[in-house]
Amino acid sequence: MERSGRGGKGGKVRKRVCALDLGAARVGVAIDDELGLYAHGRGVLDGRDTKALLRHLADMVEEDGVGRFLVGLPLDMKGGEGDAARKARLLAQRIADATGVEVELIDERLSTVQARRALAASEVHGKKARARIDEVSAATLLQAWLDARRE
Repeated sequence: MERSGRGGKGGKVRKRVCALDLGAARVGVAIDDELGLYAHGRGVLDGRDTKALLRHLADMVEEDGVGRFLVGLPLDMKGGEGDAARKARLLAQRIADATGVEVELIDERLSTVQARRALAASEVHGKKARARIDEVSAATLLQAWLDARRE
């Protein structure tokens, strides 16, 4: 029997989706609600401790019923990949191996810009904004993915 949030058809429990915004120091985390409609920030994790990060994500699979991770793929404005994108691909594979769930890479261009605008609109500035930017970026990625699925 699958463990997860409520929802789904025919009594089958729907797996949740978790988005990750990878940074050198911090990894922003967001998860969808039980209906798969809205993204909710879940804070940040230490991006420097890969083993602890993988353990935390494996725990999310068990505790929150995560069935898919979305990992932001940092492409340049022309769609090309550099070192950061290669690192994201490697970490995405490690996440898949450690958790046993599907990992989907998604274009994260402009997600940080959108997150900064959202924080500014909420009148969050300075240190508070810097502390939340990765989390809001992850929520922005996830919400865009959820919205595209409904269209």
